Amino acid sequence: MIFDDFIRIAETRGGCYLVLIDPDSKEREALEDFTHRICESGADGILVGGSLLLHAQYNEKLAIIKEAATLPVVLFPGSPQQLSKHADAVLYLSLISGRNPNYLINDQVLGAPLIKRMDLEPISTGYMLIESGHTTTAQFMSNTRPIPVEKPDIAMAHALAAQYLGMQMVYLEAGSGARNPVPLETIKAVAEFVEIPLAVGGGIRKPAEARRRIESGASFIITGNVLEKSGNEHLIQEFADAVHVTES
Repeated sequence: MIFDDFIRIAETRGGCYLVLIDPDSKEREALEDFTHRICESGADGILVGGSLLLHAQYNEKLAIIKEAATLPVVLFPGSPQQLSKHADAVLYLSLISGRNPNYLINDQVLGAPLIKRMDLEPISTGYMLIESGHTTTAQFMSNTRPIPVEKPDIAMAHALAAQYLGMQMVYLEAGSGARNPVPLETIKAVAEFVEIPLAVGGGIRKPAEARRRIESGASFIITGNVLEKSGNEHLIQEFADAVHVTES
């Protein structure tokens, strides 16, 4: 199972590094090269998805990524419309930090039969938006309020609820292009309060920031936008080295 493999990587190497590709952000011609670069630079897996779909080539782009990838391809869907057979697994997300029923259970019900039909491995994930300094796309599209950074106890209670509901992991998300990443104090507080692993993403712009979040208790680090905007072709490898804090 892909999630089990990710957990083994996190346990043996100190952390698991996943790279997020937003299909809207790259032309088809660039996707194959970018996917190859991810797979050759030390990452452990590829996430694919976004809050919006502005172009009609989503499935075609996913097929390109899947064909080029030597790593697991995991969907990070903003809606059931982003499910596709051109992947290995899917983050089966419930936006537990919000109270919008569409993102708590409705989309999950609509997506479940599709996931079964497509034979995707579901990875049950308690998805939590954390305040990041400005309104993110995920916050706006979901019509939910993020958890305030100065209230780690709220994050702790939500994460524990995810654990008691049987979810496999918690994803603390500052949001795509976030001004500030999830604070170390929040990560540490949540990691010490629950027994399921934590994923952290959004606003992590430097490998040292990723390393500090692993040291604070995160098992998974996700980066996306920073790789699109940086001119540093070695940045993926630098993030991988920072996340893999111990030898394999």
